Amino acid sequence: MRELEVLIQAHYPLIYLITPEEERAEQAIAAITQLKPPRKVFLWTVTHGIIEYGRPRTLTQHNTVSPEAAIEWVVRQREPGIFIFKDLHPFIDSASVTRWLRDAIASFKGMNKTFILMSPIQQIPVELEKEAVVVEFPLPNMAELDDMLNMHLKNSFSRSRRLSTDEREKLLKAALGLTRDEADKVYRKAEVVAGKLTEAEVDIVLSEKKQIIKRNGILEYLEVGETINSVGGLTELKRWLEQRADAFTERARQYGLPQPKGMLILGVPGCGKSLIAKTTARLWGLPLLRLDMGRVYDGSMVGRSEANLRNALRVAESISPAILFIDEVDKAFAGAGGSADSDGGTSSRIFGSFLTWMQEKASPVFVMATANRVDRLPSEFLRKGRFDEIFFVDLPNSDERKEIFRIHLTKRREDIARFDIAQLASACEGYSGAEIEQGLVAAMYDAFAQNREFTQLDIIAALKSTMPLSRTLTEQVAALREWARHRARPAASMIAEYQRMEF
Repeated sequence: MRELEVLIQAHYPLIYLITPEEERAEQAIAAITQLKPPRKVFLWTVTHGIIEYGRPRTLTQHNTVSPEAAIEWVVRQREPGIFIFKDLHPFIDSASVTRWLRDAIASFKGMNKTFILMSPIQQIPVELEKEAVVVEFPLPNMAELDDMLNMHLKNSFSRSRRLSTDEREKLLKAALGLTRDEADKVYRKAEVVAGKLTEAEVDIVLSEKKQIIKRNGILEYLEVGETINSVGGLTELKRWLEQRADAFTERARQYGLPQPKGMLILGVPGCGKSLIAKTTARLWGLPLLRLDMGRVYDGSMVGRSEANLRNALRVAESISPAILFIDEVDKAFAGAGGSADSDGGTSSRIFGSFLTWMQEKASPVFVMATANRVDRLPSEFLRKGRFDEIFFVDLPNSDERKEIFRIHLTKRREDIARFDIAQLASACEGYSGAEIEQGLVAAMYDAFAQNREFTQLDIIAALKSTMPLSRTLTEQVAALREWARHRARPAASMIAEYQRMEF
């Protein structure tokens, strides 16, 4: 808000204001223009043309519906003013609109006039890039949300219930990241559903954040059911995560700890990389957002892919602290560091924008990325300091395979004493955790088709009938191990992992 005030007071001719909150932004701009020297505020929409802020819509300036006519009207005005154009982005690539804007900006010198292009998405033609200053209008802070909450607490539903300081803080933090209208609606929803606003209604407030993710279309809100105990082996990685379970708390800040930035998990396919990401969200008590890079890319309009990424990252930051999960990042950014992209440079720009965001982000968004092919990742992505840690997940050893079998058998049967876990683990040397689970499932299907209980021999037979990736992709696994030997931290117990990598 302060940046917008400074730009207006400094008579910047063109400000591009990114926000979905038109009414709140208008009120903020109107308050700024009351400072000396005061200036009138005018609004333009393609439906009503130009009207003066605070005046009835019937007092529309005639013949100003078209963008060109509206800009021409602004140029003719001799008095100082702020001219807010809402949703001009569908017209801004027009040669005539762009030219009129450039002419208007040139005429503003010494006139104390400012254009504000207000839109929920950023779209600036090349001709105006040097003229425009881009400002993201901030979402409501705790104080603004507190005013909204006070308003709701005065209604008939909640009048008899006083909130404690802790309850109020939890309700406010749950709404942090919502627009004012979204917070208003979800507080009303809580009142209708529960008849009150208390700490117990935090989940109702959080449901609105899930709706934000669904509307975004690029991010996916993942519901997490399993705990970290559902992951077999990977003791060093799990220990690292457990140490940071309270890393985003105020207690950690007071202790002087920085907020974790992220981690990259490399390894053989099917060895639990994605599962560890999902269970971390439950361990840390944070929402898990999956960034679908396939949905980011949009060739329908130049710059649209970059806008998609910016919007997705902005949404992730708005509901932070959160975990941003990027699965198989090697496929998402493969070749982005090359000199010539087949997509006109879109991949390189997307990659560069993501790296810049990772480097500069101040919000508590923990990036958790997984990769199978390290050779496909640009070197910039792997440099020291980009992530807090890079872990390597190898194929499970004998003890880890035993643990994996215990986990999956216990999920499906209460009594697993009839199984020889050691023999099963020995029968699947070189198998990944996912291949072990699928072998067990295949054995259960075979027995189910014969209307009997599955046995030890069924599992062994199912495992023997499949060829593990470690044999079909021997060279790839060997190359990954060689790369990780001195560049990544073993996810399993340190001694066992190093011994296995030396083999």
